[in-house]
Amino acid sequence: MPYWYNVDTKSVESDETRGQGAQVMGPYATEAEARQALEHARENTERWDDEDREWDAKGATPGWDDEDQED
Repeated sequence: MPYWYNVDTKSVESDETRGQGAQVMGPYATEAEARQALEHARENTERWDDEDREWDAKGATPGWDDEDQED
C-alpha cells in the first residue's frame, strides 16, 4: 500500500485515508519513508543547487537556444 506525506496536515496518509485534492508528496513504499518526505526533498534541493553552482562555475551554457526551436 502506498503512503503519502500531506504537506498541509504534516501527517502520513495511506490511499485509504488520503482525501482527494490533498496536497501530498509521494507515493512512498513505507510509512517511515513518507515521514521523511520533507527531509528528502530538502536534501535533493541542496544537491541540485550544488550541481547548478558547479555547472555555473565551469562556465557551461545550454547547448540549444529557444530561438532555434520549431513551433
